[in-house]
Amino acid sequence: MDISLIEIEEHIKKYIKVITTVINVDVGVVDKNMKRVSGTSRYIDTVGERVVGSVFQKTLETGETYVVTNPRNHNLCTECLDKKNCKETLEIATPIYCNNEIEGVLGLLCFNEDQKNKILLDEESYLRFTQQIAEFIGMKFNEYKESLIQKEREETLNHLLNNVTKGVILIDENNKITSINQIGIKKLKLSSNPEGKKAILISQNDYIMNEEIFKLIIGNKEYNVIGKKVPMHVIKKNKVIGFIFDDIQKVNKNIVEVSNQYNRITLDDIHGTSQSIQSLKDYIKIIANSNSTVLITGESGTGKELIARSLHSCGNRKDKPLVVINCSAIPDSLLESELFGYVKGAFTGANNNGHMGKFELANGGVIFLDEIGDMPLYLQSKLLRVIQEKKIERIGSNKSIDLDIKIIAATNADLKQKIREKKFREDLFYRLNVIPIQTCPLRERKEDIKPIVKKLIEKYSLISEKKSMDIDDKAMEVLINYDWPGNVRELENVIELVMNTCGDSEKIDLSMLPENILQPKNKNVILDEINKESFEILSDEFEEIEKTYIIKGLKKYGNSTEGKKIICEKMNIGLTTLYRKLKKFNIEK
Repeated sequence: MDISLIEIEEHIKKYIKVITTVINVDVGVVDKNMKRVSGTSRYIDTVGERVVGSVFQKTLETGETYVVTNPRNHNLCTECLDKKNCKETLEIATPIYCNNEIEGVLGLLCFNEDQKNKILLDEESYLRFTQQIAEFIGMKFNEYKESLIQKEREETLNHLLNNVTKGVILIDENNKITSINQIGIKKLKLSSNPEGKKAILISQNDYIMNEEIFKLIIGNKEYNVIGKKVPMHVIKKNKVIGFIFDDIQKVNKNIVEVSNQYNRITLDDIHGTSQSIQSLKDYIKIIANSNSTVLITGESGTGKELIARSLHSCGNRKDKPLVVINCSAIPDSLLESELFGYVKGAFTGANNNGHMGKFELANGGVIFLDEIGDMPLYLQSKLLRVIQEKKIERIGSNKSIDLDIKIIAATNADLKQKIREKKFREDLFYRLNVIPIQTCPLRERKEDIKPIVKKLIEKYSLISEKKSMDIDDKAMEVLINYDWPGNVRELENVIELVMNTCGDSEKIDLSMLPENILQPKNKNVILDEINKESFEILSDEFEEIEKTYIIKGLKKYGNSTEGKKIICEKMNIGLTTLYRKLKKFNIEK
């Protein structure tokens, strides 16, 4: 920072006035560049001009005080450029220091013998007085420089604060807001700048992704934010706390899948030309903006998740989070914490920073609860309360979190039958079934098979980096005539298999299709055989068959989670249901 004593000219004038009043001599002050800063009498009109006196120059060079009692004849005056014009009878030059650096010179100048004799009679006292005034000027200049540095720091800080992506509030020791950046004002949705208002920060002893949750109170308004405190007494002279924060919704958005980026599913991804598909698309457009709960039912593999994602992308929450959770894929013991989260120390083994549940992650957006029919009864009651009250509480916490959320649920189970069996709450069913969607199985919309096959071939051609393939009429006819008990999921598996085993062929033909597709066993034939034998399976016999099937499945597909998922798919049950059967039949997991 290159500044001169001229910046405090008005203060220097006051100091030299004190000198002239006490001593009755002329005074001159120059800066480190030998420019006149201030002066009395004959020097008043030379402010800003360059001084050529050699005594002042020597003082700047050496930092020493000089008393010249014989101007023009003194050895310091030998090379003085102003020697011929000099009228002085005595000169005292003392350096002005600021932080151990010479910033200028203070000079006392006598122009007659009376002035000179007066000083010489008490030279030591006048010298101390001159040096003291020089010290005062140096101190005042230091204060000025500090104020400039402080101002520059604050301007730099404000510039930084207004160019960060998080909110920043500075709070002094009296809990008053001294500064807030524009991002902070925007995040808190403040109508005016709150500087000067009281602010209170209360830790909630809770964390989200290692960020501490605080309650911020400004005036009579409360805000739930996450952030951290930073001591900032280096920037401010007084004790100041900097609070760097973000709104919880922004964090939620950053740590969940926002489906409008890489996994956006739209109505264009629902393929088919049948009337049922066209009606479904029209219906999705109508209900997409509704905040009411949606229940999607239908057989496994009919695209329930596809419908849920389309509802999200078509609705007014398309730029908000979409969180998907499969209720059958998570063990009962973990499902509650996954859905609702927990606070620090809620139970043994809990993460030290707590855990945000899927409902909280989806706040402001949409949550899709797949396989809702496999949710345990004790969680069904909690879910019912969430739907009714639009609030949740983390496990181990008594603090309610307000929800603004759209719930979409799906199941391939017959929920009405489950209600009769006391395995699903009737009141929850009606809360979920506000807007029902029933998917149509593939066997009831045969005209959709051809366009779906075409799209699947395109998809797996790209994945396998092969040229776009075609399918001959006979192979397509077999696919259309097949009953597809696994619906679109089974059809996709078949196409994926064919694309991986077709080699360099450019067209799919009959020889490439799996045997079970080429020669499916007619269900009616099976039923006829059963009826002919008057086959009647009692409950305990059926359980024995089921147990045998599970044991054989574990031997064939393995005891891993993937193996169990294959068994579930073939039995058309959820993973949680399989775990219950393993326990019931006392089969080793």
